[in-house]
Amino acid sequence: MAENNGELSWRRSAWCGTNACVEVAEQGDTLLVRDSKEERGEVLSFSKSDWAAFMVELRSGGLRTEAR
Repeated sequence: MAENNGELSWRRSAWCGTNACVEVAEQGDTLLVRDSKEERGEVLSFSKSDWAAFMVELRSGGLRTEAR
């Protein structure tokens, strides 16, 4: 699902069945991440290389935590 907000095209996973997801947008060499419930809220920014490293770690299971 994508939303064009000015020059940014925000998108979220098709697996997101609610409005409780994160959205991402590209801006040059930067990836922006926001909470879909807070479209006017804070936006985190990551370099594409930092985001790629995060995704590798996430997919490898290295970031999993146990529920307490």
